[in-house]
Amino acid sequence: MNSRDSEHMIAELTEKENYEVIDDFTKADLILINTCSVREKPVHKLFSELGGFNKKKKPSAKIGVCGCTASHLGEEILKRAPYVSFVLGARNVSKITQVLYKDKAVEVDINYDESAFAFKDFRSSPYKGFINISIGCDKSCTFCIVPKTRGDEVSIPLDLILKEASRLVDSGAKEIFLLGQNVNNYGRRFSAEHEKVNFTELLRRLSKIEKLQRIRFTSPHPFHMDDEFIEEFASNPKICKSMHMPLQSGSTKVLKDMKRGYTKEWFLNRVEKLKSIAPEATISTDIIVAFPGESDEDFEDTLDVLRKVKFDQIFSFKYSPRPETEAEHFTNIVDEDVASQRLTQLQSLNNEIIDEKHSSYLGNVYNVYFEELNRDNYIAGRSDNNIVIRVKGSEELLGQFRDVKITEIGRTILTGEIVA
Repeated sequence: MNSRDSEHMIAELTEKENYEVIDDFTKADLILINTCSVREKPVHKLFSELGGFNKKKKPSAKIGVCGCTASHLGEEILKRAPYVSFVLGARNVSKITQVLYKDKAVEVDINYDESAFAFKDFRSSPYKGFINISIGCDKSCTFCIVPKTRGDEVSIPLDLILKEASRLVDSGAKEIFLLGQNVNNYGRRFSAEHEKVNFTELLRRLSKIEKLQRIRFTSPHPFHMDDEFIEEFASNPKICKSMHMPLQSGSTKVLKDMKRGYTKEWFLNRVEKLKSIAPEATISTDIIVAFPGESDEDFEDTLDVLRKVKFDQIFSFKYSPRPETEAEHFTNIVDEDVASQRLTQLQSLNNEIIDEKHSSYLGNVYNVYFEELNRDNYIAGRSDNNIVIRVKGSEELLGQFRDVKITEIGRTILTGEIVA
């Protein structure tokens, strides 16, 4: 999402203000830092980064702080770093060309509606494109700051999404990536009268775009994973067979404290349904360990889900209290040493699972869409089910599909050779 927001800002600045992107920030007229506030560490890092930029930038250069941290800190950023030129919140991306000319502007309205704003076009890769299908979040997870930085959930009108997808495909992209805090809640609310379709129907409409070959999306919410959605995922050949299912905790008790809206049993039921009709699908997840009140038994429930699901990738963190969240005021904090131990144990188990799964891939053949040049004359891409695979090759393979046989196993990337 932050990557797409950055692309939107670059598009507006290049098309309307004659800016161009350069690699050396010491020569830049404008430096933008697009921030995340989901965890505490990036927020602390922001101010050290700002200080470094301020020391080395051109005297006339402007610095803008954008994104979620901008939303929740607002004017405090200007107080702590008075050399910052403006602050632009995550829900105010379309105002980028306005704040350029307002010294010390602070635009952080989390209910500002830009769901129907037609951004100019810019993308980091010519081979795929990101498309926002909703902005904001209506969930009330007790650990999450996102609703306070991105506002209420609003769906992007269907016609805008279809037009953007068609434009991307016409310009050479063969894969699109749909973005939203809870993509499978799409269609619940629009800011005006628009055709109302759900996420499953959106996927069907997009798959009718003739030259579009792959559709990816993130993140669906386990609570909204009904049978219709899972069955469309499994049966539609244009939908890539990789699913990100944010678990957060395997304990029903902790899930209730987190206000996630589902139980351990529901999550496992959805996984079982998915694997029964799309056995080739890979599943990734997010996990928070040491949420306030998490007992040894609760943590064991999380490990139990890991053993049963055998995730293909996990993003795991120790609980990090965030301002303006309900959990910030919870007092039953897990000891830091216990939290670190649990994270290590979780990640060790996951590594065992990954090593076992990847060893079974040796000799398999996958259809890979190549999109990235690597060092040492390698080129990398992803299989339909999101396995990162590299081969020896040059840029002539970029944007091409090739069948690749796996010849070497790694934990994060596999190596192969082209067979067709």
